[in-house]
Amino acid sequence: MTYLETAAEFYREVAETPQVGLCCVQSSPLQFPGLKIPVSMQEMNYGCGTTVHPTELNHQPTVLYVGVGGGLEALQFAYFSRRASAVIAVEPVAAMREAATRNLEIAATENSWFNPNFVEIRTGDAFNLPVADASVDIVAQNCLFNIFEPEDLTRALKEAYRVLKPGGRLQMSDPIATSPIPVHLQQDERLRAMCLSGALTYQEYTQRIIDAGFGQIEIRARRPYRLLDAPTYNLEENLLLESLDSVAFKVAIPEDGACIFTGKTAIYCGGESLFDDGAGHLLQRGIPADVCDKTAAKLAALEPEKIITTDSTWHYNGGGCC
Repeated sequence: MTYLETAAEFYREVAETPQVGLCCVQSSPLQFPGLKIPVSMQEMNYGCGTTVHPTELNHQPTVLYVGVGGGLEALQFAYFSRRASAVIAVEPVAAMREAATRNLEIAATENSWFNPNFVEIRTGDAFNLPVADASVDIVAQNCLFNIFEPEDLTRALKEAYRVLKPGGRLQMSDPIATSPIPVHLQQDERLRAMCLSGALTYQEYTQRIIDAGFGQIEIRARRPYRLLDAPTYNLEENLLLESLDSVAFKVAIPEDGACIFTGKTAIYCGGESLFDDGAGHLLQRGIPADVCDKTAAKLAALEPEKIITTDSTWHYNGGGCC
């Protein structure tokens, strides 16, 4: 079997026999007023973070969810877009489609506001999304793209870019590796399917997103995910995997490079009340201003004695400098 066939077989197994805590055991589903998540969905919470960011879900966006899993995040997105086919869930594994359909039917009995037709489950995969060009507001995936080998990841990112409207958002949660994963683990198809050996480093992951055409990336969260210990995985030293929640925007890449927001700020401490760098960034004295990593580096180099730049917090909720 190819590694993708191995992954499909693995997820057929966990669709038919749920494995509680398969991915991020410390991750619990977001709770919203009037939303009850069925137990069966919680048992199939195979994500490593969240792609559902409530502050950005006004105006009932059309969401394309890649890899429906047990339907948990599809239900959460439907909470904000309460209309037929507001959420299009694409899933290649028949058993997972069936499990998600059952779970959504249960959700309808437990949530008076929810109609199963809010979520339309379609057969398909990340490389051939069954929707038209520039037709959806959000593409979301949780703990799926990390399974792909690098060139397949690029295919999936470009396909997401194709179907997004201008200004649309790619909302993802994936494991990343704090150092490159050794080849012997990368080639273990079962571990790859389990989201333990396909992760790229942060730099590689974000560069793939930029290379697909996305001009702005916002990091919403970065936290420990799993430890690959040296004895178990035949490593020279322990290797930490982290979970990264990100939002990438379908906007043009600026001439000086993409903007990546990681929670940095710039603070002007000079003698004037206002600092203007001449490039569209105004800093009030003593007041932290959100800046992307690129702008933080430029400002620090421009006035090293008058501008303080803070470290990444790995938490950012939009806005910013660019």
